[in-house]
Amino acid sequence: MNELKHATSPYLLQHAQNPVHWRQWGDSAFAEARERDVPIFLSVGYSSCHWCHVMAHESFEDAAIAGVLNENFVNIKVDREERPDVDAVYMQAVTALTGHGGWPMSAFLTPDGKPFFAGTYWPPEPRHGMPGFRQVIDAVAEAWRERRDQAMASADKIATTLAAHASGQSESDLDLGVADDAARLIVEQAWDRQHGGFGRAPKFPQAMTIEWLLHHHARTGDTTARDAAVQALHAMAAGGIHDQLAGGFARYSTDATWLVPHFEKMLYDNALLLAAYAAGASATGDQALADVAASIVHYLDTELATADGVLIAATDADSEGVEGRYFVWDDAEFREVVAAAGADPDTFAAWFGVAPGGNWEGTNILHTPRCLNEFVADQGLDPDEFAGELPQVRAALLAQRAGRVPPGADDKILTDWNALAVRSLVIAGRLLDEPAWIARAVEVADTVHSLVQVDGRLHHSFKDGHVGAPGFLEDHAYLALADLELFSATGDERWFARGLALAEAVHERFHDEATGDWYQTAVDAEPLFTRPKQTWDNATPSGSSVMAEVCLLLADLTGEHRWRERAEAAIAVHQEAARTMPTGYGWLLRNIEALAAGRRQVAIVGQQGPDRHALERMVYADLRPGTTTVVAPADHTEAVPLLAGRFERDGRSAAYVCHDLVCASPVTAPGELQDLLDA
Repeated sequence: MNELKHATSPYLLQHAQNPVHWRQWGDSAFAEARERDVPIFLSVGYSSCHWCHVMAHESFEDAAIAGVLNENFVNIKVDREERPDVDAVYMQAVTALTGHGGWPMSAFLTPDGKPFFAGTYWPPEPRHGMPGFRQVIDAVAEAWRERRDQAMASADKIATTLAAHASGQSESDLDLGVADDAARLIVEQAWDRQHGGFGRAPKFPQAMTIEWLLHHHARTGDTTARDAAVQALHAMAAGGIHDQLAGGFARYSTDATWLVPHFEKMLYDNALLLAAYAAGASATGDQALADVAASIVHYLDTELATADGVLIAATDADSEGVEGRYFVWDDAEFREVVAAAGADPDTFAAWFGVAPGGNWEGTNILHTPRCLNEFVADQGLDPDEFAGELPQVRAALLAQRAGRVPPGADDKILTDWNALAVRSLVIAGRLLDEPAWIARAVEVADTVHSLVQVDGRLHHSFKDGHVGAPGFLEDHAYLALADLELFSATGDERWFARGLALAEAVHERFHDEATGDWYQTAVDAEPLFTRPKQTWDNATPSGSSVMAEVCLLLADLTGEHRWRERAEAAIAVHQEAARTMPTGYGWLLRNIEALAAGRRQVAIVGQQGPDRHALERMVYADLRPGTTTVVAPADHTEAVPLLAGRFERDGRSAAYVCHDLVCASPVTAPGELQDLLDA
């Protein structure tokens, strides 16, 4: 029978009525496979995955296919967002076997968990050169019965190969020239100069790449890197990937022009994009980019926030079983709503790219094909009048849309994704002088700590009053970084203590002594057929890349060189891959920029007020790679070494600037601070 009715995961519950006898991941499922002497069919996906829904409807709801699965396999369904470790190890196998990955992920395992055959989506019947899923499961079942020795040999070979890949030693010395080489490569080979962004369709936001390129420009003055990053930000903001009414971004665009999104919205994408847009606004002074950052914060608070103040994981692409139905517009409905709002339908149809025949499958995805200044000039409009009408029209369209059946929401709380949001709220709040965003970050972080820490251990998720799996590397590293960023912004030493404790736990329980980076699972975690290690910055940053940044921050805050040594060792492991595949290592490359710029520490001490604020704004007038800035109250303790002996001067807020912990005399005037920062 199907056991998913007992699950808490929204994704697993979506499959609770399938005729497939689904089991949850666990020892009992593997014991059953051994007892029945059958292989395991493992299906991995997530709640907002469109093609997961398609395969479920086509195959997992089909009684005949379910019968074959139930007779020949033990069938396990996994939510990749709840068990990223399971997803990671088997996605490596899928990629090794097929040359590509994706979801839904479909893998066939021996009863001891080793994969011997795998793929992603299969249609129920042969289509476009793809085998049908019924053919696949019949062939795998037959191979297990008749040619098991080949299946077992394949499983052993895959396990050996992946284990060797995870444990290979790095012999590279740190090379800070990697960032320059990678920047040249990305603008020469990956930058889409026509449409903005990087690579071909489907196009992903590449927020980490954008943030890194902006830091590269700040360090080197490379205007081409800045132009590539800023063009991408503007192109995405104007496209259908950006929700023009409610804010927030979809996961990716199916086309090269950013018009047609895959309509699901993920917390992690929007968290990463918030930091990227804030960095873009800081680097250019462009208010339009700052407005997009503000709209992302609004989206987080209105569509993803819970009553507790934390943030849920995602919203779906589908509504009423149709992809994008909630978001698209019929021309007549659009015009009717605009007219009722007292505005000219023709003008706003032109602004939002709405046409009678539609721009996607007979409907319209709202986008803004021209910038505002160009548009009002072409239309002969008064700029102030149009800008005044635009919020009213947006509000009217949003109200009309709210009457539709909304997409489903995945309301589990993920530690790592919430921590990414905290970090971005702090970064954006400091860059754009929005203290309310930092206060919001404090609220999220406090609640996350209270929900997911049980008996002194961090956990990965929280749902319906219960924590999920023990925390993975990403949970510890992301939350440690969020805590340390909060300490830097507020001077509240509880955040330093929390971040330091998490970092110490990571080094004790996740570190790979042979290579210098970190495993995804703790030394005492549930053993899988190989111990997973996320080596690159994919949709979310690698835990090792984030942990390297944590170590650099701790080196600055504590003066303990061991933290910097750990960061440099971890970065060196993956630097050659970053040199040749830069879009896969954006976070790591930003760490290299920070090292190449030279580490600098700034402590600003004083009571909250105009003097302290002026010093802080001087630091954040520009992006400053390699600079750790702590703002602390005048009555701080000396528990954090960077703040030891640093207090106000003559009753005024003071700034202390150090280069690799060698410090200049304190200053109290913003101009004096500017001179030290420019030195």
